[in-house]
Amino acid sequence: MKLSARNQLPGTVVEVVEGAVNGIVKIEVAPGLVISSSITNAAIEELGLKAGTKAVAVIKASNVIVGVED
Repeated sequence: MKLSARNQLPGTVVEVVEGAVNGIVKIEVAPGLVISSSITNAAIEELGLKAGTKAVAVIKASNVIVGVED
């Protein structure tokens, strides 16, 4: 897979929860480090995503929001 996004984190799908239109896919990219993504149910089906599937979390964003506790 060739992409312009440089933040490509390979991992394993640990959970897929489908909603009415979109679902949440959780990918473990390191022991105990899980990245969640909201994608369409159609994409989940087309990609064959389910627990145990190898996948890549690709992150391309123009900004990152950081917060701290009060």
